[in-house]
Amino acid sequence: MPSASDKALRQRKKAAKSETEEPPKKPKVRRRRTSTTTSGGLQYAAAFFLVFAILFFRAFFYFNEFSGANEVELKEKLRRYPQREVDFSADVAKRDEVVKAFKGAWLSYERNAMGADEFHPISQEGTNLTTGGGIGYTIIDAIDTMKIMGLEPEFQRARKWVEEKLDFNQDGNYSTFECTIRVLGGLLSTYHLNGNDQLFLDKAIELADRLLPAFETQSSYPTNNVNLAKRHAVDNAEIPGTISTAEATSIQLEFKYLSHLTGNAVYWSRAEQIMWQVRENTMEHGLASVYLSYVTGEFLPSTIRLGSRADSHWEYLLKQYLQTNMKEGVYKIMYENAMNAIHNTLVTRSTRAQMTYIAEISPHDELKWLKQPRQEHLVCFFGGNLMLGAVTSGKSPNIASVSVPPRPGELTEQGERDWLTGLELVRTCVRTHKTTTGLAPEVVWFRVDGDGGDQKAEAPVDWYIRGAEKHLPVPYEARYLLRPETIESLFIAYRLTGDPQYRQSAWDIFQAIQEHCRVRTGGYAAIVNVDDLKRPAEQEDKTESYFLSETLKYLYLIFDDASTLSLDEYVLNTEAHPLPKFDPLWPAQWY
Repeated sequence: MPSASDKALRQRKKAAKSETEEPPKKPKVRRRRTSTTTSGGLQYAAAFFLVFAILFFRAFFYFNEFSGANEVELKEKLRRYPQREVDFSADVAKRDEVVKAFKGAWLSYERNAMGADEFHPISQEGTNLTTGGGIGYTIIDAIDTMKIMGLEPEFQRARKWVEEKLDFNQDGNYSTFECTIRVLGGLLSTYHLNGNDQLFLDKAIELADRLLPAFETQSSYPTNNVNLAKRHAVDNAEIPGTISTAEATSIQLEFKYLSHLTGNAVYWSRAEQIMWQVRENTMEHGLASVYLSYVTGEFLPSTIRLGSRADSHWEYLLKQYLQTNMKEGVYKIMYENAMNAIHNTLVTRSTRAQMTYIAEISPHDELKWLKQPRQEHLVCFFGGNLMLGAVTSGKSPNIASVSVPPRPGELTEQGERDWLTGLELVRTCVRTHKTTTGLAPEVVWFRVDGDGGDQKAEAPVDWYIRGAEKHLPVPYEARYLLRPETIESLFIAYRLTGDPQYRQSAWDIFQAIQEHCRVRTGGYAAIVNVDDLKRPAEQEDKTESYFLSETLKYLYLIFDDASTLSLDEYVLNTEAHPLPKFDPLWPAQWY
């Protein structure tokens, strides 16, 4: 009986082969004599067929965004976009299936673990992230999703818990970053979505004030943790004096919006000081490594990637520019410089199917960097982010707004480049779902020349899960952790193109989640091996709160009417909490 990895490998080979094979050559035929009438009829038929073929293939190359193409072909595809009426009406049946899934997941948590930070759906119990006690991570991460989905009874029960039981006076060490993106972000978005509900703003102010001591460092970068009860900064126990780049540069949307609501400039200045320091310490190549020193303010020699410990740094460069209605030019400059550096160094094409991916580079010795063909699932946010940047930062200056999809001439040269790379990255991330379960692994590796892969009996064609061989234990990189990043990019791509294929890809992923991640007793769990042959696959007893905050929210938004949370009016923070755009009271003046 073939193993799971064998079966999945054959599927990938078949898909890659179909993308890379040349079309068969047209056979030579001998011309036959025909009557004048027959010849004329054939000529008309041929002309009709030619016109039909041109129209068909023109439409095909637009709608089939996931077909392989080189850079020249992609540019031509952009210029040939057929302009048509875009239907953004809700797919009610699919949207309601997502709502049903959310309700099942939430009710299981509410019944068995209400108030706990995390939920374990197989054992049906909850745990907290610190010994100090829980601060309702799952509840506050999920509550705005309930409001968006119209689940009013569930929302009111969650609101009651926030009003009566949420207590930030906890004597424990809490992540500055997680408290900001999950809890502060969730409180602020719910304040707005529930008609400026003062309860949530008051709680947001209290939490932010308890987090402020973390910013009292030599560089203004925050410490990793803070004791919420003692209001005391806590150093990084593993690597003292350091913080990851994402943790330092992904608190800005939340603190700036809170400053806008309250008129308190302290929150704004804390966020701005970090970005000034980052800009002052930009590395020579324009990229950002995954660690910063909050003593010196400098980037430390460490891996450069768009995945873990760095992902939301790149995301927030664009979103800070969008949040303040594109009034702060410094963030446009920082974003565009960063995108140039990424394209110059990290954007890579696989050797066979020409799949675009974002490589990593690591310091090899004092003078060299080592490039690795490795991409985490976390990086899959970047395709949609690039497309969003292309139609905003990359909009031609002589037009008011970009069409859906963009028309030729509406994007600058950089905008066009970013749009095309974004399309291809979305395509790549969808391709990584071509596994036995239909779910993407935590990490994929791409084939490169000379890697020795062809010497194996079942040689991977284009991408593979490292260590996923029959005689070895299942590697961590083979897991699917209920992550939202591919779905997030599909949501943005659909909103910016109206292409129904993005909806279909999202539905395929949702169905795979339903088959393999749904727990019989209620809730959803991560799976251990995306190439597991069992139905359902072996599950891991954990539900991250982002499944309710991001994964199911983005799925809902894909199938709902596009007027829900318009991208013209909102930015979504890195935990998918929607925050309205506004004009800045204190626009950046340091560029």
